[in-house]
Amino acid sequence: MVKVKETVKKLDPYVPGKSIPEIAQKYNLDPETIIKLGSNENPLGPSKKSMEAIKESLHLISQYPETNLEPLKEKLALYSGVDSSNIIIGGDGADEILDVLGKTLIEPGDEFIVPLPSYMYYEFTLKIHGGVPVYARWDMEKNELDVDSIIAALSEKTKIIFLCTPNNPSGTLISNDDIKRVLESTDALVVADEAYFEFSEVNNVDLVKDYDNLLLLRTFSKVFGLSGMRIGYAISNPEFIEYMHRVKPVFSLTKLSYEAASAVLDDNEYIQESIEIGIQSREFLYENMSKFDKLEVYPSKSNYLLVGVKGTQMTSSEFAEELLKRGVIVRDCASFKGLDEYWVRVSVGTMEEDARFIEILEDLIG
Repeated sequence: MVKVKETVKKLDPYVPGKSIPEIAQKYNLDPETIIKLGSNENPLGPSKKSMEAIKESLHLISQYPETNLEPLKEKLALYSGVDSSNIIIGGDGADEILDVLGKTLIEPGDEFIVPLPSYMYYEFTLKIHGGVPVYARWDMEKNELDVDSIIAALSEKTKIIFLCTPNNPSGTLISNDDIKRVLESTDALVVADEAYFEFSEVNNVDLVKDYDNLLLLRTFSKVFGLSGMRIGYAISNPEFIEYMHRVKPVFSLTKLSYEAASAVLDDNEYIQESIEIGIQSREFLYENMSKFDKLEVYPSKSNYLLVGVKGTQMTSSEFAEELLKRGVIVRDCASFKGLDEYWVRVSVGTMEEDARFIEILEDLIG
């Protein structure tokens, strides 16, 4: 047997959300009737402009992608309010950006800080590079970041601090002042994960010019409706972005992903509709799920809601399983460190899907 790295042997596998095909097969359901509220995707589907751009580029897939991403960077710069030199684009969603951060910054034994609960892929990615997770605290009673726990966790080995805003899975923003406090307490890189910032209508891009240890992590998988195309990007100071480019895979962004990303940035009507529908759906779900005494529903600034199900006398796994039998996929959060076995995450759907989901909840626990 070949000698596998010890870090890989000890790595806990990342647990993704369930897909429609596997649920349809397992429970003998019609895939067309399944409501997927588990992966924080755009319920509107992709932009028509993105789909047309892909169709028009299909004949080019025998060729390597362009290495010059400057035209796409220019569009992202205009969208984000920065210069193109502040931007790096990854071809495996924001996941590739995380991997590039590991290659750029992490030596074996270096530490990175994650407040729990939060997005677990940070830990999954950086452990492979020899990074050591140090856990800070998300105050679940107040549903806000415990900044003091971040400061207390800092050491001379700290290389990266992850601040997910809105936080996944709790859905709450980290204030601009709290982010600045963390930035000013360390020279380590502070990653503000803004994957869902459009739904909060708040971002931290104005801090980039003042803090050279800040990186904003973003994605095309949410409001842009391109989860399946795997496109992510980050915004930081040009010098650090240049270092990241040295270790980033050259051909990671495929031709079709490039064209889809470029097209959706030209489709402002679609982007605005996606934001409006996402917020409308979120508020509908919050209002109606909050009517169930057996559920504890957290307010959110993202396109999902964290829901406590302990009052149903079911664990999150049991609750999610009962919904699966009825054709609804939600995210069982039992695998999220920092949460116990009584939490699920519910993504926004179309208004029709939301109404059906509430009816199914009524049948299950009403």
